[in-house]
Amino acid sequence: MDTRPVAPPRPGDAPWPALTERSVHLAREARLTGGRTAAAPRAEIDASWDRVMRSGVDPEQSPESRLLETEEIEHRRTGSALGEVMPLLREGLATIADAAQQIMVVTDTEGRVLWRQGHPAVMRRAKDICLEEGAAWSESATGTNAIGTALAVRTPVQVHSAEHFIRALHGWTCAAAPVRDPRDGRLMGIVDVSGPASTFHPATLALVGSVAALAESELRGRHLVAIERLRSVAAPILCRLGGRALVVDTHGWLAAVSGMPPVDRLPLPKSLRPGPVWLAALGMCRVEPLPGGWLVQVAEGAQDGPPRRVVLDLSRERELTVHVTGPVGTWSRRISPRHAELLYALALRREGRTAAELARDVFGDATRTVTVRAEISRMRRHLAEVLCHRPYRFGEGVEVEVVHPEVPADLLPRSTAPVVVVARASAGRPGTAGFGGGTPAVVR
Repeated sequence: MDTRPVAPPRPGDAPWPALTERSVHLAREARLTGGRTAAAPRAEIDASWDRVMRSGVDPEQSPESRLLETEEIEHRRTGSALGEVMPLLREGLATIADAAQQIMVVTDTEGRVLWRQGHPAVMRRAKDICLEEGAAWSESATGTNAIGTALAVRTPVQVHSAEHFIRALHGWTCAAAPVRDPRDGRLMGIVDVSGPASTFHPATLALVGSVAALAESELRGRHLVAIERLRSVAAPILCRLGGRALVVDTHGWLAAVSGMPPVDRLPLPKSLRPGPVWLAALGMCRVEPLPGGWLVQVAEGAQDGPPRRVVLDLSRERELTVHVTGPVGTWSRRISPRHAELLYALALRREGRTAAELARDVFGDATRTVTVRAEISRMRRHLAEVLCHRPYRFGEGVEVEVVHPEVPADLLPRSTAPVVVVARASAGRPGTAGFGGGTPAVVR
């Protein structure tokens, strides 16, 4: 059997898959059996096979998955910005796919099929491989395929015949491209064209990529219209205000500004709410909602520096609160028991703690670093100016005070965190303890 590498096609040659399909079959079989062959798949397919084999996907499995319920599919459609550009995708791809005996498939960021449209006979055939609404097409669910591999590498991908890891998909060809939200750069989902392997065309990938780019352009145009609309609302408001202020959309893009240099985009916390908030780019601000965005007023003196005092109030189990005092005022925020445990551990160890050390302090298990990092990341959305990382710690010069309950045993009474359990067991402490610099000091 000839296993010599096959050269790429030259002008006038037969299409690429006709030349390489046999070699790809050989390479796949060799990979599965641990053998060696001179034939090799394309680099992106080779990397995908490695990922899929590590994830334990069975190459002989049936491409089936548990479908999402109809209500869940509709919920995901409603929550996806891709719904805004579905008319464009249908016009740009679905009609062409129908004529080429293929189907268009659109998924969310998990690889779940939300929409599909195209040639009726191929739609029926696609059910045999579970390429239907609500199905999972990530690499971990269905092996190497254009949808799942495009999700993994975030670039357009074409997968043909034996390049699919699961044997049952060898009769198919597919090309997919990611679609990103131009407002924040986040992935919105995947657009794909799939069909029987006999319908392969080398230009399909370029077509899918172009239509995906066109969808992003459409969203960008809609965003500019929304910014203009917000600007018309902002103009009279800013005229009445004194001092520094700006109006941004929900993604932080600037619509209008007064009393300060303009910026393209203002970084906003993911869970921004009306009221006082500390923004890393501006300092202490007051935020108010507007239709389609936010009015951000910069507090006078906010440029003087970050907050200098933090009071962690643990005196009442049902009202765990952190108070932050800076050069322009004080603001407070209710915190969860888990965040209270983490902040308490950091207050006791002003020199800082690694993720593993905090995991041991809070969970008694140094391996739970992923959870610690996630929780600290959530806290730093609101406390970024007083919480530092590498290691996790309160910033230099920040005075930290912990307000304990009057009875030591009432300190976070439901907590099983070792750092809290040890503190409760220590009797005779005053009701309030403060920690400034590196050593504890009794405040009252």
